[in-house]
Amino acid sequence: MQTGVYPGTFDPITLGHMDIIRRGAKLVDRLVIGVTTNPSKSPMFTVEERMAMVRREVADIKGQIDVVSFDSLLMDFAEREGATLILRGLRAVADFEYEYQMAGMNQQLNDRVETVFLMADVSLQPIASRLVKEIALYGGNMSKFVMPAVGEDVRRAVAALKGS
Repeated sequence: MQTGVYPGTFDPITLGHMDIIRRGAKLVDRLVIGVTTNPSKSPMFTVEERMAMVRREVADIKGQIDVVSFDSLLMDFAEREGATLILRGLRAVADFEYEYQMAGMNQQLNDRVETVFLMADVSLQPIASRLVKEIALYGGNMSKFVMPAVGEDVRRAVAALKGS
């Protein structure tokens, strides 16, 4: 059985993430969505909230999809999950440069795990979780970027931040 890991903060999960998950689930027997912390980011949602959001949104996708949190090196997490590949989405050249460097470092850490890149659907390439949060903070319409339930989650989080 081939297992793949799709890591990310998913804060919040976007239509771009969902595109990569749907397509990635077809490439492996088991897809593990690894929800992680990132010290360079300030999350809007806790790890538990993000995991619940991801589980809800992937529930109808065919295939074995597990949602697991991790706070370790990606390659250690992949090894624990029995993964043979890391799935990464690319939106733009800037993503490629960062991901290329990460893939090289990860290969040095564990050369038994391959990194596979999927280009985001053209219509979804500009979507970024941090931009979705910024749109929400200013009361903008997020409906082109996240699923309806996620949009509600983000609006509630923004209201809580603003004390309303």
